[in-house]
Amino acid sequence: METTDRDTLVIPLEGVESEHCAMIVDNGLKQLEGVTTHKVELNNNRAIINETKAYNILPNAVKAIRDLGYGVTTVKKSFPVLNMTCASCAISAQTILENTKGVAGVSVNYANNRAAVEYIPTITNPKALQAAMRSIGYELMIDETESAHDTLEELHQQKFRKLKRKTVGAILLSVPVVAIGMFFMHMPYANYIMWAFSTPVIVWLGKDFFVNAWKQAKHRSANMDTLVALSTGIAYLFSVFNTLFMEVWHSKGLHAHVYFEAATVVIAFILLGKLLEEKAKGNTSSALKKLIGLQPKTVTILNKGESEEIPIVNVAIGDTIVVKPGEKIAVDGTVISGKSFVDESMLSGEPLAVEKTEGSKVFAGTINQKGSFHFKTEKVGDATMLGQIIKMVQDAQGSKAPVQKLVDKIAGIFVPVVLGIAVLTLVLWVTLGGDNGWTQGILSLVTVLVIACPCALGLATPTAIMVGVGKGAENGILIKDAESLELGRKVNAVVLDKTGTITEGKPKVTGIEWLKNDNSTQSVLYSIEKQSEHPLAESVIKHLAQSETVHVHHFESITGFGAKAEVTGKTWFVGNKALLNQNEVTIATKLLDTANRWLSEAKTVIFFSDDKQALAVIAISDEIKETSIEAVRQLQESGIEVYMLTGDNQQTAKAIAKKAGIAHFKAEVLPGDKSAFVQQLQSEGKIVAMVGDGINDSNALTQADVSIAMGKGSDIAMDVARMVIISSDLMKIPIAFQLSKQTVAAIKQNLFWAFIYNVIGIPIAAGALYPVHGFLLNPMIAGAAMMLSSLSVVS
Repeated sequence: METTDRDTLVIPLEGVESEHCAMIVDNGLKQLEGVTTHKVELNNNRAIINETKAYNILPNAVKAIRDLGYGVTTVKKSFPVLNMTCASCAISAQTILENTKGVAGVSVNYANNRAAVEYIPTITNPKALQAAMRSIGYELMIDETESAHDTLEELHQQKFRKLKRKTVGAILLSVPVVAIGMFFMHMPYANYIMWAFSTPVIVWLGKDFFVNAWKQAKHRSANMDTLVALSTGIAYLFSVFNTLFMEVWHSKGLHAHVYFEAATVVIAFILLGKLLEEKAKGNTSSALKKLIGLQPKTVTILNKGESEEIPIVNVAIGDTIVVKPGEKIAVDGTVISGKSFVDESMLSGEPLAVEKTEGSKVFAGTINQKGSFHFKTEKVGDATMLGQIIKMVQDAQGSKAPVQKLVDKIAGIFVPVVLGIAVLTLVLWVTLGGDNGWTQGILSLVTVLVIACPCALGLATPTAIMVGVGKGAENGILIKDAESLELGRKVNAVVLDKTGTITEGKPKVTGIEWLKNDNSTQSVLYSIEKQSEHPLAESVIKHLAQSETVHVHHFESITGFGAKAEVTGKTWFVGNKALLNQNEVTIATKLLDTANRWLSEAKTVIFFSDDKQALAVIAISDEIKETSIEAVRQLQESGIEVYMLTGDNQQTAKAIAKKAGIAHFKAEVLPGDKSAFVQQLQSEGKIVAMVGDGINDSNALTQADVSIAMGKGSDIAMDVARMVIISSDLMKIPIAFQLSKQTVAAIKQNLFWAFIYNVIGIPIAAGALYPVHGFLLNPMIAGAAMMLSSLSVVS
């Protein structure tokens, strides 16, 4: 750590390259409240701030510096948090982390039990963050190895099993208490038997509520545990007092009621609610588990020429990895020897295997097919493409939708307000309730504390976001942040890049012309292509599927050109024009004209020849996907305008747009024009989604309200976009917008029920209906209602 003085902050800066820049930052820091002295050291690239209020300055300082256009060196990490029991816990955990020196930003999500923390590594570190969390009874898991994933899974399982045991125990012990309280109240020693059964529920099974409430109280905060601990604790102590000192009430002519059954059943119900909530939360992260399951656990490396199997966590950058047929590729890297075809469908959604030769990139989670090869590792662990996808899903599930920020504020003040209402209820009952005022007052206080449920409120948005993001991931749609998920439903204009977005990605033979219409050598072409492993050869084989096979000798693949082989003692070539030119093969004018026409229509052209002249020319093109046409139709039917942009010529653009059913298109568009076009649509008041896959789309993606990248596209496009379609199927876009509508509807519905529940429940619990109907809510029923409110939200 760079500083020991608690009132001094050292902030590492980026992009401050001159005294003028330093002066701008210095003036910006001057505006901050709570800063006593400050200076910007240009040579050390840092700002030093002395502050009066020891902590909360840092997030404001970082924001101020970034708003001025300069950077601050921070680390962003997401950590699992254990021991959180309700939505208010997430707020307590977030508050303690926000007040930890060196932390620039925090988002704690109760729904997926994770804390996303941005901190300055020279001021704090994960160990310090962990210590801060432990001080209020939560655990931050900072081990980031592969085994930590397993440990975390095991810890969650243990927690679930422990909670299950407690719940079953509490229910079993509550049954006799309820039976006696309801039906056998007058049997001898009834109160003492109930006391005996209740004590383990309160002291042992419900102990965590009291421990957590005490930790909160020490930090002058309160959460759901505070409510449960106070309500059941008061009910239990009141009942013990009434059991031991009955005569106090009898002397006043009153019956000494006991509420052991209320205390035990409330704890049993709330434990049951937590158990079911935990189970539901486990289900929402199944998409993540599926992705993590794509990573192999072990890998074979070459160590001093010898093959050696090691755990994936021990793989280092620069290792040489051996990949055998059928194996999963463990990490990202570049092929250094051998060749094969690799199934990358889990990343791209494309069923066509991709050829890998020396110099090709390979990615973690993809599956090798027939050949074997060696590759050098370049990215390991979380840095791999699969690791990035997993991280995107985790970050998105942990991100907060704009509506959640309001909910967080409400949940933060909710518990103190409920405590205030509970005390007020007691005071009103004691002053206005006559002879039974104290008894009814304490009962109502207990009921108010039990029925109030910030959990339903706190869970409303995160669970909907988690399920939305999880469902997206299952459908091959990576949603990187909650904001995009919330905004998707408002989109009314979609801009599509043509190449790689609307087109198929599966080459097909769309035309074949033979010299003098003589196709007598078709079986030779078919047999040579059958020897080739190139995807273009695959399309020719499919096209000529009815041909006979002849014997091929000395087949040779010529990388970048095509192939040559011997059949019936003669040499034949299949490949591009350059291959024929190299081997001095003549091409007839008619074939050449046809080839040029096809090239102008953006088709791939291959030639077939013997050693003297070209015998045929074949057009292979990347056709429009059937799903593109359907996706465009669906988007237009839902009232969304569809635009196509392409760098291609007007003729090709027109043909593709017509086929796809797109009315608005623009051809010969430069990368910069795409962004301007999006801006133009926005200036007309449209909410624009941009869909692209190339580096040339990245500006437009940044400009758009909702940016969607195709998974097989460039890293930059995927990095900039807020949504990624892992396959390149445009049908996923209407699904993404539908998911957005459903998620926002679920959030609104959840918030409605959570608010309504509390607005109606708390006054009834306080006894609002008593003067009218003589109705008082039993604390047991309140506990059940609280459990149901959380469950209605999670389910």
